[in-house]
Formats: sequence, structure tokens, C-alpha cells
Amino acid sequence: MTLPPVARKIPRTITQLGRTRQDEYAWMKDDNWQNVLRDPSLLRPDIAEHLRAENAYTQSVLSGTDTLQEQLVAEMKGRIQPDDTYPAVPHGPFFYQTGYAPGAQYPVYTRYPVGQPQAEEVLLDVNAAASGHDYYAVATTSHSPDHALFAYAEDTQGSEIYRIHIRRLASTDAPALPSVDNCSGAFVFSPDSRFLFWVWRDEHGRPARVYRRRIGEDTDTLVYEEPDPGFFVGVDATRSGGWIIISTGNHDTSESWLVPGHDPKAAPACAAPRQTGLMYGLYHQGDHFIILTNADGAYDFKIMTTPDSAPGRENWRDLIGHEPGRYITDCMVWSGHIAWRERRDANTRIVIRDLDGHTHALEPDEAAYDLTFAGGYEYDTTELRYIYQSPTTPRQWHAQDMMTCADRLLKQQSVPSGHDPAQYRCWRLSAQAPDGEQVPVTVLGRHDTPIDGSAPLLLYGYGSYGHAIDPVFSTRVLSLVDRGWFYAIAHVRGGSEKGWNWFLGGRGRNKPNTFSDFIACATSLTDAGFGAPGRIVADGRSAGGMVMGAIANMRPDLFAGIVAVVPFVDELNTMSDDTLPLTPPEWPEWGNPLEDADAYDLIASYAAYEQVAPRAYPAILAMGGLTDPRVTYWEPAKWVARLRDNNRSDRPIMLRTNMEAGHRGATGRFDSLKEAALIHAFALWAVETTTPT
Repeated sequence: MTLPPVARKIPRTITQLGRTRQDEYAWMKDDNWQNVLRDPSLLRPDIAEHLRAENAYTQSVLSGTDTLQEQLVAEMKGRIQPDDTYPAVPHGPFFYQTGYAPGAQYPVYTRYPVGQPQAEEVLLDVNAAASGHDYYAVATTSHSPDHALFAYAEDTQGSEIYRIHIRRLASTDAPALPSVDNCSGAFVFSPDSRFLFWVWRDEHGRPARVYRRRIGEDTDTLVYEEPDPGFFVGVDATRSGGWIIISTGNHDTSESWLVPGHDPKAAPACAAPRQTGLMYGLYHQGDHFIILTNADGAYDFKIMTTPDSAPGRENWRDLIGHEPGRYITDCMVWSGHIAWRERRDANTRIVIRDLDGHTHALEPDEAAYDLTFAGGYEYDTTELRYIYQSPTTPRQWHAQDMMTCADRLLKQQSVPSGHDPAQYRCWRLSAQAPDGEQVPVTVLGRHDTPIDGSAPLLLYGYGSYGHAIDPVFSTRVLSLVDRGWFYAIAHVRGGSEKGWNWFLGGRGRNKPNTFSDFIACATSLTDAGFGAPGRIVADGRSAGGMVMGAIANMRPDLFAGIVAVVPFVDELNTMSDDTLPLTPPEWPEWGNPLEDADAYDLIASYAAYEQVAPRAYPAILAMGGLTDPRVTYWEPAKWVARLRDNNRSDRPIMLRTNMEAGHRGATGRFDSLKEAALIHAFALWAVETTTPT
């Protein structure tokens, strides 16, 4: 095994709000980082050399797992249907479909006329488009309402700066239309199919403007510009075709601007001016809007209505009242029905309501499961499509007639190598946090795995932005579970598994609850026989990586290993740099350490990079992406360097940077398995090489 890289130290003193800190590894941030996002070859040579040295060291430490990684990839690949196809979705005269050719990395988008599946037409073969690119991702695809155009947004660096391609579908040799550059990935056709509305990214990578382009032209008209750098902009069209909706907001305030579908060149009008703390989303039905909102103190959200001719806040009226503990997360609207998804105690259900007020619900009888809308294009339909799955049950696509409640199974996820749900068991447990809160935990294991502390445990957590980690089916985790591991999800505060207050309980000044919740879940699981101290591997991505950084400092003794993927671990420095894409929008989430001394002190008290100190750390694998605009590559690089300098154990601290990808890692359904296999191999290796205390 080679020796780890020794990062040079160039101390930099930072004084802020009367407080002083040292950052000896600030040099790892390339001053030209904004251009590096667009062209990774511009990375400063000394930084590139250091990252490659870190990659070589990680490869050396884990070289003994190379064969294991190959086995894991083969297992995971064997659970994927080689020629998978998703249910075709109707829209007027066509069915639109997405599928994979045998062994293909990327999907193919197709359509066929109703009743003529043999007349399939290829709209986009992503495999062909990705040819020649080290990284390739498609954010959005869309056909125009008149079915004559198809557009898609591509990213070839991983920087999430997209180019939109538009083509006519009249014939296979129709010339390409002018492309749109510097897009956030969000776009929508106008209901009359004559215009494309798209979202522009500013020099800091923030979605800040909406432009309108007439199809066939290469000039754009500014429709909306967001003046607040803390608000991000999006655009969509209502299913009814009545409106184009420009949305803008941050994590706790939103605002919508309306463009009539029959007059897409009209100036947008504000539906309801922003009020700090008020969030709302609009869905059109008939002559009114359905509104999903937290207005009037409805912290778990409610559904209201307002005339589309007078959408102002003064005209909103309750339709589905607020019920504490029933968090309404999403809504869909058709001409004769609405449906909403609600969450109670970390499980979900879907409720359908007709125009007369009659309701019925979809609610499976399992300890832990997930229900989600499966989308659709049509407005005048009685068909609701949804997806059901659980940790033991592969995904099922269903179509329900909302009038008769007749339910059709459209497709069930196939596991070619075999999967018997009866061999597995899912538990929903509860861990008591230090302040008495009960934290839900979902556990997956085989029926024959002993619950006596002898089996290792992989514990996953996130806990930010109100994003819930739902208990879904994963073919990847089965490679650990089938080797006698337990896999668990800690539904910690900062997510919304128990409602919006669950999010607020792990946000801002309450952020430390997220970390203590995760530790409480780990100790509660070991007390119950699921794993044991020193035989747990913790796993978190992005803001979940923040959790990994915190618990590494708080309770390193609990873990054999910690995996931190694109981890947000340099919180104080990042939240103090207002040029970074996500910093101003995230001040409501963490606090603003540039202006608020209390926020500075709070962030400094838990920030992973700031809290590194001489202590015995477990084995750590940090993974970053060079072109990541969300968690920049230098965060894990700096963290690993400081950890290694302070580590008092003989356990290795490793960094792997994907030099050809961003926040989401490798693209391609099989290439991405290599990163999953690396994480699982590290977990197995970490437990096997940890000496019991």
C-alpha cells in the first residue's frame, strides 16, 4: 500500500464578525472554479495532481477488494432487466414510452400511434447522443402539445449547465432547430406549441431568468428576471393547457407568475406576492386554481382554491383543511378529479377526490412502503397512474380509474437473477432522541439473519431541506443484505418524514438535532441487536454527507467506516462565500454567517471541517465530483486533508474524486454500479478489518 498524499499547508487567516479562523487548505479551491465547471481541463495543475494522487491512494488501499467489486457489479447488473421498458403513457393520438435496448447504458425515448405499437418512432436515443462523451446526462425531455416537436436538455460535463436541443418530428431528416445554451435544464413548450420557455443560469450557476423563444428562431425575449439571488426560478405549464407558470422561491418562501396559455407573449402577472414564510403551488382546473399551501399557519399544508381570473391571496378559500400530522407533499389535478399525496409517520398514501367531494385512498398494508404519482400528460382523463414499492417489494406501476376504483397492474419491476420477497423482512422501529423525540427507522434484512449484534449494519441518513428518504426497493442494497447485513434508514429531523415540523426541527438553530438523531438511531439499533458498536458503516450523500462529517467528530467509536458522497462538510466557508451557486438560497436553511454572529457560532459548532480535532477516526471514504456545482470538489478534498492530519487511529482516510462527473456521479445505468460497488466493498472491508474493542 502506498503512503497517503501529504497536502501542503498554506495557512489563511479569515476574520469575520469579529471571529477568526484558520484554513490551511483553502488553496484547493481554484479561483477559476466557475470556468472549471464548464471545462474541467482548466483545473489548476497542482490541484489536479493532488486529486489524482488521492485517487491513486484510495485505489491502493482498496486494491484487495478489486475482485469483490467486480462480483458486486455483476450481482447488481444481474438484478437489472437488460431490455427494460416502462409503461407507455397516453397523450392524444400517441403513446409515449421510455425503454432500454438490451445491455444499453442509456434510455431510448419513443412514441407510437394509438393502436399501432408496431409503428414506433424514436424521439431520442440517448446512447447515440452520449457517444464520445465521458459524461452525459439528460435532465428534461418534452414533446410539444401538438406532437410536432421534441426537445431535451443535455449536460456533457456534470456541471448541470444544460443545452436544449429541439427538433421537428415531421420526418427523420428534418433539420435541427437552433439550440439553447446556458440553461438550468428546465423548459416547457407553450400550449400553442409556438414558443419554448426556458430558464437561464447566471454566472454563479443560479437559475435566475425565464426567456421565451419562438420555435425556429435563435433569439430570446426576457420574460422574467429574479432580483433576489436567494431565489431560484423554474417554469412549467398546467396540465389543462390554460397557463404557463413561472415559479420562484427559496426553502421557505415562494411566488408564482402567470402567463395565459392562449397568449404566451403576454407579460407575466404575479398570482400572489411573496410573503416571507408563505409557500404555495398552483394547479389549474376548470375556471379556478387548486393551491397547495402552508397559508394561515398550515405547517403541514392544506389545499385551497381561487378563481383563475382573480388568483390573489385575498380570494383563497379552503378546500382540504389543515390537519396536523398529515403532511400533504404533492398534488395532481385533472378535469374531474384532484389527488394528493400525504405523509404520516414516515409512510405515504394517495387520496383521490372528485368534484362532488367524494374521496377514497390508496394505502398499502405494510410496515414501510412508498407510494408516488407516476405522472401523465392528459387532463381530460379518469386514469391515475401511481407507483408502489417497499424495501422488500419491487416497483409496481398501476393505473386506477378514479371513478370506478378499478385498478390495473401495468408493470412489475423484474429482477432477472431472482428475488423472493418472502425471504426478507422489513421493520419500522423507533429510536428515542436525547430530547425525547421518537425518530423512525426503517430496517431491511433477511429472515435468517440473526438479530443478536453479530450482523453488520449499513445505516443511511440525510436530514435536510425537508427531503424525506422514503423506504423504496433497491436492488443494490441486496448485495449487502444477502451477505448477512442489515440495511437501515434513519429518518432524522431535517427531513419531512413526520411532517413539516420534522423538517423545522432539524433546520437552522435546530440543525444539531439531525446529528444527535442519527446517533440515537445507531445506538437504538445496536441495543435491539441490529449491528453492534464498531460494526456499523454510516452512509450519507450531499447534505447527508454533512451528517457523516458531524457524527465522525461526535461519535467516531460507533463506526467501523463512514462513507460521505459529495459531502457538504465545509459548511462555514461555503455559507460565507456568496459567489457559490447555492449559498444565498441556503441561508434560510443554515443561517447567514456573513451577517449573523449567532449563525456563525452555530455553524462553527457543528461544521465537519471546523470541528476536526486530534482523535481516533474510523476508516472514511469521501467521494467528490470535479464539476459538482452543489458541493464543490474542494470540500471533501480539504476535509480529508485535515482529517488525515489529525487522525490518531491507524484507519485510512480516503478521497476519490470523479474527474469526469459532478454531483450525481457516473451516468449510465451500468457505469453507476461501479460507484455503488465501491461503497459496498468499502463497507465490507471496513468491518472485516476493524479490530473489535
